[in-house]
Amino acid sequence: MTGTLDWLKEAAAAREAAGLVRRLSVTKSADIVDLAGNDYLGLRHHPAVVAGAVAAVETYGSGAGASRLVTGTLDVHEELESALVGLTGAPSALVLSSGYQANLAAVAGLADAGTLIVSDEHAHASLIDGCRLSRAAVNVARHNDLEHVAELLARRDVPRAVVVAESVYSVLGDTAPVEDLVALTAEAGAMLVVDEAHALGVLGPGGAGLLASIGALGAEHVVATGTLSKSFAAQGGLVLADPVVRDHLVNTARPFVYDTGLAPASAGAALAAIGVLHEHPELLPRVHANAARLAEVCGIPVPDGAVMSVRMPGPHETVEAVERARAEGIRVGAFRPPSTPDGSSRLRLTAHADHGAHELERACAVLADLVPAPV
Repeated sequence: MTGTLDWLKEAAAAREAAGLVRRLSVTKSADIVDLAGNDYLGLRHHPAVVAGAVAAVETYGSGAGASRLVTGTLDVHEELESALVGLTGAPSALVLSSGYQANLAAVAGLADAGTLIVSDEHAHASLIDGCRLSRAAVNVARHNDLEHVAELLARRDVPRAVVVAESVYSVLGDTAPVEDLVALTAEAGAMLVVDEAHALGVLGPGGAGLLASIGALGAEHVVATGTLSKSFAAQGGLVLADPVVRDHLVNTARPFVYDTGLAPASAGAALAAIGVLHEHPELLPRVHANAARLAEVCGIPVPDGAVMSVRMPGPHETVEAVERARAEGIRVGAFRPPSTPDGSSRLRLTAHADHGAHELERACAVLADLVPAPV
């Protein structure tokens, strides 16, 4: 045990020296302009969403009570899955307890030792862990490099293949060439798993996501994953896929089979958030307008979604900038290795539809003093 503790202390000292220490901090002040969280549509405190959570708890209790294959599948789960199908046009939906679990389930559930996984080098940690859990051979493709993906697929010597990507990448905020990926995987006889966590509620018709915008969710070989914790202001994960895929995951995906069903409060809140989004389509152009303004003051390209980042000289400078912003009442994110796929340190910003002009300009005034001048 002593040897293990010494190793942990050495690792902690190395993190401190490199400026890579993470600490938990409690969010307290309501007078903070939040540019770090993922509540893109600003629905976390919306009366209808809160009421949806409360109603679900009053009806079903505080928890699902068991895995969904035992007694943990509730009416609210099926209602939420139907609403997700209605929003996106996907042939079927499955909700899980988190977006992380959804990615583990989808990737590991669709691959085994007879599968090659081709994963984008900027893929989220949950997708990477799904690749590891699958025990498939994994080749990492250069970021958004279609030719490299095609090359890796052509070299495969196993019967099946799965390509893994995000529609909007969580750190840099750039989008994948999803239309080309859909065509490439269809031609190669491969499955395509796309994490839509940062696109659902923000991109596509009515917030249906990037895949829906190109009509790809009806393709048998396309699987979308996502989370209920961002635009849908709750917690939980989702998989959108052909019913054959859904049935396979229900029967074999360990992150689904052995996990307690999604909590009623989260399911009720997400269901209500989808309703609010349907009733208030103006939320989408509002979040995009706010994103454009933030990008302008930071001197970076306007993002397709709500996520953007600003490269900083190093981790120490990033943390210092975050602290300076917090002192001014602005919360921004600090992304440092190993959270950044390119090894850089970045301020990570998110646009929110509920930020009014006064809040936005207050944030922009602070950011203007934090962002390094272009080189």
